[in-house]
Amino acid sequence: MQTGNPSGPIWFSVGEASGDLHGAELMKAFRSLDPDVPFTGMGGPAMEAEGFTPRHSMREISLVGITEILGGLPRILKLLGVIRKELAAIRPRAIVLVDCPEFNFRIARMARKLGIPVYYYISPQIWAWRSGRANFLREFVRKVICILPFEKDFYAKYGMDVDYVGHPLMDVLPLDLLDALPVRENRIGLLPGSRTKEVTSLLPVFADAARRLAVDHPGLEYVLVRAPGMDESLLRSLWPADIPVSFVSPKERYQTFRTCKFILAASGTVTLETALIGTPVLVAYKVSPLSELVGRMLVNVQYISLPNLILGQEIYPEYVGRDASPENLARTARSWLDDPEAYDEVKNGLKVLRTMVGDPGAPGRAARIILDDLKALASG
Repeated sequence: MQTGNPSGPIWFSVGEASGDLHGAELMKAFRSLDPDVPFTGMGGPAMEAEGFTPRHSMREISLVGITEILGGLPRILKLLGVIRKELAAIRPRAIVLVDCPEFNFRIARMARKLGIPVYYYISPQIWAWRSGRANFLREFVRKVICILPFEKDFYAKYGMDVDYVGHPLMDVLPLDLLDALPVRENRIGLLPGSRTKEVTSLLPVFADAARRLAVDHPGLEYVLVRAPGMDESLLRSLWPADIPVSFVSPKERYQTFRTCKFILAASGTVTLETALIGTPVLVAYKVSPLSELVGRMLVNVQYISLPNLILGQEIYPEYVGRDASPENLARTARSWLDDPEAYDEVKNGLKVLRTMVGDPGAPGRAARIILDDLKALASG
């Protein structure tokens, strides 16, 4: 039987910026139901701002792609050994995993041996590739909590009754305020990613696309929204001095997204944020040639960005691997600048998407599911 220490902390295992945001919101929801519950584990700055006591930074596992994960494997294995000893010593009342399946599945396995109940919030996107991992979740996780509307049906194919709570971004985004902000017709946003590997591969491509656009659209202004924890000096070193750009902190990201005509962005949760806000995006993603080859063979879904997956159509143009070229990005950007009908078609599609992601209150629903289950375990 799985029973953690009822007076112990809830251990979070978060590995990236979007998970940090969702973890912070879930912590708020837990506290509204149990004001004294402590939190520890692996997280980021948003969670720390809510009172999280970090034992590890999420940056310790910020890796992208097959070859990148293999290169960091010795360090990750050492980290897992440290975490196992900490879990055995601390005996948390529960472990909450947030996305990052390659790492968090190992945490789930060790938690099972220690008898600590595990909950998966922001269920991993195993519907995209290696879908059989649903069988692992059925065995090692007490409850899987989904935030995307099509995930419940996916898990049902594997005999799992999962909880769908809606998307927590609906609680984070101040949509009424953002909708009132005017769009600047000459402002282009830049979101090159939250990991160093993403930024170093994508930002030079975005810069080259900007240089091409400057030939026939000289009045454009660029604004780069820095991801939490990203070094601004690195960003500046990758952007040419002759193309004006301003840098914005993560705290100002939503207002900045809204005021952009469109955005050049790395694939990730940020594409759903921009979609709900209503700003068109050109999605790009680069990994090593080997990662791209393996990905094309194994991926089960037609799109890589969440707005396209939810809508079932390519509302956001996607450029992956070799296709993520300055020429392709500049060509589509030019069409949005010069063809109002093409641009408005994207804007109208985003209005539909906002109606498809559930009502506000997802973190509260998730917290209630977890605490109720822990109470049932304790009473036994």
